[in-house]
Amino acid sequence: MSEIIKTKSAPAAVGPYSQGVSAGGLIWVSMQLPIFPATGALVEGDAAELARRIIRNGVAIIEAGGGFIGDVVKATIYFTDLGDFEAVNEVFA
Repeated sequence: MSEIIKTKSAPAAVGPYSQGVSAGGLIWVSMQLPIFPATGALVEGDAAELARRIIRNGVAIIEAGGGFIGDVVKATIYFTDLGDFEAVNEVFA
């Protein structure tokens, strides 16, 4: 049985999907954008700053589902500029 994860600590879903879903002891988090949950505003800044917000949003959903960041086994990151790889990878590490 699956359970929808919903938290005000991450941006609300803007379409017909959930922030996250828990099922069978696993948590799936929907793709996140660099949005402040409280205001819905996009974060401004360099790639590292955007990555920090995206990770914070994802962690909030994981924690709302009863998980812990140390339990993450896979993450997918999409780039529009591979020149940002080093900065984002540093934040991700």
